[in-house]
This record gives sequence, structure tokens and C-alpha cells, in this order.
Amino acid sequence: MEEQLQAILAETESALATVEARSQLDQIKASILGGNGKLTALMKGIASVPKEERPAFGQAVNKTKKQIENLLAQTAASLDNAEDAAALGKTADVTLPPSGNYVGGLHPLTQVKRRITLIFRQIGFTVAEATEVETEWFCFDALNTPEDHPARDEQDTLYFPKESRFGNVSKKSDEAYVLRTHTSSVQIRTMLKEKPPIRVIAPGRCFRRDTVDATHSANFHQVEGLYVDKKVTIRDLKAVLDHLLRELFGKEVKTRLRPSFFPFTEPSFEVDLFSSNLGRLSNKWIEIMGCGMVDPKVFDNVGIDPEEWSGFAFGLGIERVAMMLHGIDDIRHFYQNDLRFLSQF
Repeated sequence: MEEQLQAILAETESALATVEARSQLDQIKASILGGNGKLTALMKGIASVPKEERPAFGQAVNKTKKQIENLLAQTAASLDNAEDAAALGKTADVTLPPSGNYVGGLHPLTQVKRRITLIFRQIGFTVAEATEVETEWFCFDALNTPEDHPARDEQDTLYFPKESRFGNVSKKSDEAYVLRTHTSSVQIRTMLKEKPPIRVIAPGRCFRRDTVDATHSANFHQVEGLYVDKKVTIRDLKAVLDHLLRELFGKEVKTRLRPSFFPFTEPSFEVDLFSSNLGRLSNKWIEIMGCGMVDPKVFDNVGIDPEEWSGFAFGLGIERVAMMLHGIDDIRHFYQNDLRFLSQF
């Protein structure tokens, strides 16, 4: 009996070694394990085996059956892999240079971010960064945003599950983790870490629950700025922003501050610009960014004396600046990885 099982196993191995198609595999499987297969026939002969030998006989047959089933499964997997490889064609050598004259370059958003960063570096600002994962306190509470503010609703902010843990993101207490909705949280961490005077910008990626269309994206980029010193006034704020916008859009640009509201600045303003060199946006006032004087409550939250220090903060969207600079009418172009679009920059 043992010799018969070994012979069937050897025959199976030999037959599978020459299989090149699924139809052949099915034929071999039927000839061994089918209703009239060799191993099936041997199993049916258990009635003729002495009663005391039947348990050992059954164990030996089952062991051989499993070995054959494994061989069949391995062969089937090899056939599938070969079929997939044939469908994919010749393997590409990823170490070869690209065909044609293609030369890689910086993404337009990276170009605009670097341009804005350079403008601020030239007037004494440094760059501050932090993680894209934040906590409610740094993203909202420290910035004087009350718990019932619409920005803190789950339909606007992306919250992590309560059990989430991030070893590199410090908490104030036991608040929830979120994907940061602005880089203002970087300003808070900077003020907690450094003493005034402070002059920083915080470029980076932000996230909000937003319907993606021509002007909105759930993923976007901001550059926010903070200047803290003694006797800082709105005049200083206006001078810095005028310098930025004229360096970006040309010396003929006009700007104005329009009263607005943000929880973390008081007074707060929207910044509008007017230019004759903005294509379809020329010769009309266009909202470009928000700003204001840092609210004393924010200074209190980070341990800075508002009686001794004052400051201003501002923030603008990198995508919005890039769209205005290049006459782009749909924010989705930045994320579609279309070389016809990207190669223009």
C-alpha cells in the first residue's frame, strides 16, 4: 500500500513538471483525485484492508492526498503568475533613463512655496515646521477658537479615532488628534518653544472636509506668518504684506485691508489686491489672504505677556497664489499628475 501511494505521488510530480496550461492541470487533477482517479480508487479499496490496519491506511492516504493538493495549488499559482507576466509584457528596467528629452522639474506649488519663502527670508523671517497631525488644543483652543465654533465640527475637520496615538505629537491634555486645518498651530508651538521677538513663517499642507471642485480641495497648502515684538502695529503688518504682494505680482499692485473676523486676531482683516496684470482677474479687487493683530488671549495661552509684546499674523493659500500667478482656473490640475500641465512650469 505504501508503495502504491509513493508511486501515485511520484507520477503526479512528474506530470506536473510538464504542465503548460490550465487544461493540462485539470486533466492531471481528475486522473488522480477525480471520481475515477487513481488515489480515489485506492481509497475505495479500504474495505478490503484488515480492520486493524484501516486507521494507518486512512492516515497514509490522507497525507498523500494533502501532498498532491499542495502540488496542484503550487502549479496553479505558477500558471497564474506566468499568465500575468505575459499580459504585462516585457519587464521594464527602472534603472534606465526616461525615453525622449524629458527632464524632471519642481512642481508649480513647490516653486510658489519656495518663492514666497525666499521673499520672507530676505526680510528676516525664518521657517518653522511641525507635523501634519495636530491636537485640538494646538489647532483650536490655543488659537481662541471656542468649542462651538463651526470649524471644529466633524463635517469640517478630520478627526482621528479616540484610541489613536502619535508618539511625536505632544498634547496639552487629553484632547483629540486631528489633521491640521491650518498651519497656525505651528505658530502656537513656536511661541511655546521660543521667546520673543519672533519672526517666522509656517508653510505646509493642511486638510479639511471639503467638496473637491475647481476652487476647493480637501488637501491644500498654506503659508502662515507670525511677527511678535515690542510696539508692533497694523502699519508694520500692512508694510510686510505690501512687500510680499508686490514681490509676487509686480510693483504696480494696490492693496487694501478690509475688516473681517478671525478668533485668533483682533482686529482682523481680509487683504484685497488690485492689478492690471492678472489676466482675467485684472482691474478688479481680489481677495488674497487673511491677517490681523494677534489677540491678547492667544498670547496668554502661550505664556507671553500681551502688555509687553504685540504682534501680527497672516495666512495665504499657496494654490490660490499659484492660480493667480499662472492664470489657472481649476485647482484640481495641481493634483492630477498630468505631464502636459506640469511640463509648462
